[in-house]
Amino acid sequence: MRMHRVEALLFCLTMCFASEKSTVIIQGAGATFPYPLYEHWFKAFGDSTGTRILYQAVGSGDGIRQLIARKVDFCASDALMSDQELAQAGGAVVHIPTCIGGVVLTYNLPGNPAIRLTPQLIQDIFLGTITVWSDKRIKKENPGLSLPSLGITVVHRSEGSGTTHIFTSYLSAAAPEWKRNVGAGKTVRWPRGIGVQGNAGIVENVKRIPGSIGYVEYGIARDNKLPVAAVRNRSGAYVTPTLESLSAAAERTGGDTPYMIVNTESATGYPISAFTFIIVYRELAYGGRSRENAAALVAMLEWMISSGQARMAPPHYAPLPESVRMATLDMIHRITFKGVSCAQQY
Repeated sequence: MRMHRVEALLFCLTMCFASEKSTVIIQGAGATFPYPLYEHWFKAFGDSTGTRILYQAVGSGDGIRQLIARKVDFCASDALMSDQELAQAGGAVVHIPTCIGGVVLTYNLPGNPAIRLTPQLIQDIFLGTITVWSDKRIKKENPGLSLPSLGITVVHRSEGSGTTHIFTSYLSAAAPEWKRNVGAGKTVRWPRGIGVQGNAGIVENVKRIPGSIGYVEYGIARDNKLPVAAVRNRSGAYVTPTLESLSAAAERTGGDTPYMIVNTESATGYPISAFTFIIVYRELAYGGRSRENAAALVAMLEWMISSGQARMAPPHYAPLPESVRMATLDMIHRITFKGVSCAQQY
């Protein structure tokens, strides 16, 4: 588990900060998707080391822009940086998976029955090919349910969003027409629907509009007690999002990182699952940053991938499989300060 090295590093950091009577501040920005977990982790890490972590939950797109502009020490994103963003970065970056989350379909129907959706149905609803809940194609997958002749209102994110990237990446992988006509991205040209800001905007509008459907992070739906659809995976099983089915989605990663696990091959995996990432520069000696800052950042990352994996609170996120966790620690140990591994220096 390598816990002895992490604990030793934390002890050294604590003694260093105590002797200097100063507080190291780490600044980050980005995804709202993992924010409840990160808020818990950052407080726990700060309490044990004295490090202060300031995090702005402004969305993956804005977080990446701030990292590229060197305004923050790290960004959080539910999407890997694009080729264009990597070119703009001006230096090598490391994508560090921290946990597994899911994107769920939530809706507003009379009585909010438990519905089942296929990739084709989700595609057709969001493309506008299916416009009413009583459509025979939806009824075919939901025998025994009394679905109303109610118009479907699609609600989607309007800003750059990692949640959108996960959802549209899934549709691009599972529904060929979506890939041809819309594609995947933190922002896309939506064929139909109402654009709103943030997960909170999706929740508010789906609750308000009868017949609406939208996509939100699993924990958001759980906290708000929203109905969620079971989605058919590649094995033909209808899977309801749970922590167990999110973890199962990552069963076949083989330890490779970073890795997209949407449209998983796992027979029991929920198909709209994904890693979420912390992104940092591989070389931390830039922009006047100090060794102490680099030490604290690397210690924070190691803590998240070691001790933090057993502290998934609130319980809306699934921990990394062991093979992925070990591969991720190796990635962290290759982060340098002035060309030398931070793991060797601190």
